Amino acid sequence: MGIRFGGDYNPEQWPEEVWAEDLKLMRAAHVTMVTVGIFSWARVEPRSGAWDFGWFDRVMDGLAGAGIAVCLATMTASPPPWLSRAHPEILPEDADGRRRWPGARQHYCPSSPVYRAHAVRLVEQLATRYAGHPALALWHVGNEYGCHTRQCYCEVSADDFRHWLRTRYGDIGALNAAWSTAFWSQAYGDFDEVLPPRTAPTFPNPAQQLDYWRFGDEALRACYLAEKEVLRRVTPGVPVTTNLMPQHKPVDAFAWAAHLDTVALDFYQDPYVPDDHIRAGYVFDLMRAARDGQPWMLLEQAPGAVNWRPRNGPKPPGAMRLWSWQAVAQGADAVLFFQWRQSLGGAEKFHSAMLPHGGTDTRIFREVAALGAELASLPDLAGTRSRAGVALLADWPGRWALELDSKPSTALDHSRIALDHYRPLFEAGVACDVVPPQRELSGYRLVVAPNLYLLTASDARRLAAYVRAGGRLLVSFFSGIVDEHDRVHPGGYPGPLREVLGLRVEEFWPLDAGRSVTVGDGALTGRADLWSEAIVLEGAEALARFTDGDLAGRPAVTRHDYGKGTAWYVGTRLDAAPMRALLDDVRAAAGVAPVLPGLPEGVQATVREGPGGRHVFLLNHGSRPVEVELPAPMRDVLAAAGGTGSGAGAVGRITLDARGVAVLTDTP
Repeated sequence: MGIRFGGDYNPEQWPEEVWAEDLKLMRAAHVTMVTVGIFSWARVEPRSGAWDFGWFDRVMDGLAGAGIAVCLATMTASPPPWLSRAHPEILPEDADGRRRWPGARQHYCPSSPVYRAHAVRLVEQLATRYAGHPALALWHVGNEYGCHTRQCYCEVSADDFRHWLRTRYGDIGALNAAWSTAFWSQAYGDFDEVLPPRTAPTFPNPAQQLDYWRFGDEALRACYLAEKEVLRRVTPGVPVTTNLMPQHKPVDAFAWAAHLDTVALDFYQDPYVPDDHIRAGYVFDLMRAARDGQPWMLLEQAPGAVNWRPRNGPKPPGAMRLWSWQAVAQGADAVLFFQWRQSLGGAEKFHSAMLPHGGTDTRIFREVAALGAELASLPDLAGTRSRAGVALLADWPGRWALELDSKPSTALDHSRIALDHYRPLFEAGVACDVVPPQRELSGYRLVVAPNLYLLTASDARRLAAYVRAGGRLLVSFFSGIVDEHDRVHPGGYPGPLREVLGLRVEEFWPLDAGRSVTVGDGALTGRADLWSEAIVLEGAEALARFTDGDLAGRPAVTRHDYGKGTAWYVGTRLDAAPMRALLDDVRAAAGVAPVLPGLPEGVQATVREGPGGRHVFLLNHGSRPVEVELPAPMRDVLAAAGGTGSGAGAVGRITLDARGVAVLTDTP
């Protein structure tokens, strides 16, 4: 099968005489899969119960005849106008009670039983009609859940929330305890008194807000699961997925991954952000690790510019190829785009496409076709996997709780903090899995916890057991503070981590905007900002101290031997240089080596392995050619297959052009 290649195909936007040309050009571009039907609901059901699938039959048959697999969307991402007119109660409301109207997309309340019933009815029709169709390879449910309607606060959602709370807590006393309702006279006598956290005079109850994030995620997932149940029943052999988005706050990717037969991602790197490939690396490692290393799908990216940023820059020559190969290097078995043919009208008409407004005689189409040929030339990559010695912990409930209001600082950004810890690992060429705290950690040499503000007692025990058994753990500031109900752990900060870290935090000392402090001790000397803490040692040793500011002389970075292992703690946000020095030291202590030693700046190295052998990917994210020394002679199989690598024979050194890619193997 090889690496799947293609994009979203929206034939309903074009007259039928264009479809034959589409198939011809898809074959020329080496397209092997398209996603069809994402926004086709109004076309296949123009009136309630009046089905028109004839045109879609011809699309499916044409794709099958061309040998192109279909990722068939369930068409439920955007309800048709007739549905919201007949049932305005499906429309979502914001926290101020303002209704969101039709005219764009995702104009539905996730809790609406009317919306779900009509969606399931449509999916039943689709699944029954196309079960066994030769083009059908994969189901794509909905589209980008929570992208525009992240949460709904209408009365339908309120009723659903109350039902969710009854299931979660059982009785109102348990809810009152979990929500600390003794504070501010918020005690409830009955679940019917509970509302969503709508706009209030001041800070809403934080535990209520946290539970509403949980509820909102599950309400969206219930929509997905209702459709998946039909698909599994009618087409049991066809895998099912939906497209997640990077670091998307409303949707817990780890919770959703358990219900996806393959993880799929939409990711749009920003050409105007020079190091956005590092954010991509973090997200790609999360997608791969979400299902224990299973290959995943890049279901959407842009071949050029997007239309939705304030400034929409094109991808420079070679960037689309490089970033596509980065996804493959980090475990993707599919590289698809939004979309195949660029729209002439609508909100996304200036969003680039594989086939631009200018047709085939364009840079984008030539680059797309060349990439398709390259991916087709290395079919053995599909199904191979990567292994990592480092786990970086990420947690959606922890993010929801951390980023609520009424904190010592509202400048704490979970995603930014995670990237601050991921960057030194990426730049060192170290393989990393991004996993939740609940994951089995014993197979990792090093665990990095950027922030564990919300930490359950059971997860804390597991982390302590990991270190006690010989693991290496690095934890950063404002961790171990609250439990799953956003209630502070008793006994002082960092709560259940005090023993394993060998310290206590006496006070939080968040830094004002634009202010920084100095941390000093050898290689760990540098600036720090955002946050600091008054740390008291209880067995740990100080590796670096604050050298100015209110906490001058107090520990900033610590190390503590615990059982057979070691735990480090960072009580501030270090600048890039001292953070890299610290992670390098911690990695060395944990015995974690890079994929390839001595990589030039800007070069990424990854490995995928399978029955066909071991493949090493080298990607130059820099703007200049570089030479990479190899530990042993290897062949550039991408060059041998006709790509644009540096050579086909076994070599001990390879030259990478700016934005260059090499796929190497030591297999004869």
